[in-house]
Amino acid sequence: MKDIYPWQKKDIRRLHELRKRPPNAVLFKGTKGIGKFDLAMNFAQSLLCQNAERFELACGSCSSCRWFEQESHPDFRLLQPEESSRNGEETETGKKPSKQISVDQVRALADFVGMSAHQGGKRVVVIYPAEAMNANAANALLKNLEEPPQDLLFILVSHKPQQLLPTILSRCISLALTAPDTENSMNWLKDRGVKHPAEALAASGYSPLQAAQSDPQLGSGERDKLLRALRLPASMDVFAIAETLHKIEQILVVQWLQQWCYDLVSMKLSGRLRYHPGEEATIRILVEPVDTLRLTRMQKLLQTAKLEARHTLNTKLFFESLLFVYRRLMLG
Repeated sequence: MKDIYPWQKKDIRRLHELRKRPPNAVLFKGTKGIGKFDLAMNFAQSLLCQNAERFELACGSCSSCRWFEQESHPDFRLLQPEESSRNGEETETGKKPSKQISVDQVRALADFVGMSAHQGGKRVVVIYPAEAMNANAANALLKNLEEPPQDLLFILVSHKPQQLLPTILSRCISLALTAPDTENSMNWLKDRGVKHPAEALAASGYSPLQAAQSDPQLGSGERDKLLRALRLPASMDVFAIAETLHKIEQILVVQWLQQWCYDLVSMKLSGRLRYHPGEEATIRILVEPVDTLRLTRMQKLLQTAKLEARHTLNTKLFFESLLFVYRRLMLG
């Protein structure tokens, strides 16, 4: 079984009730890095488990559970982008794996949807992340949701449910999963040996699973180099910083900049920080002479930059442009 996280206790009780009369489609939604996919897989396993009535979720020991954990259960299908299933490895043709769930993947479910359950019970399809379906794939799925087969449950997992077709949303029971509180997240990170749980949690946008994967070591790493430069816009070497960052995923760097600018605005307006709790004195001095309107302009620019980040052709030029704008806005 996947991990059950301490902040998911309420969600597990909700699913235990839902399991008694499962719908044809359910949407697990919430911010990235809170364990939605793991919970969806646990719920799927519980629906197929032969002893589930005696447990909140699956027993983990019956033949059905063993099939599930070996990824060979005949009554279960997982749809995800090729990139996820191949861990970024190239395809046999040398092409990069797709980041989308294709219409062919959805159509390949036809035989599965049409057959009866191997064990005479439920059948389950998990789609993760659901927003990765392209338009054709989403429309193909919609046909299955409009005329759902008996005892077949679709579990859609999404960080961005607003990107799903309204017609798909209308056919799903929507479950907003519990956002982890800081105390539970911190304790969970400490138990996993994260050396700087407060900093890691803040830097991840309070997504504990992401924080566990990217514990920022103080004084090292690309993010720390960027922050050192952002603290001193007057002496910032834009070209050197862009060179340092050019191998980092563009969206991640934009998120770092967004978090920094969020705290600049937050300090200016309320005297509080969210993402950089150890930077209060520095940020307070930094934003004092800066007009709030200039800071909000930077935030809007970064929102646009996040949309463009996946399509930029020259990473260094992309970062240089953002850093020049930041320096100009901060220096007036």
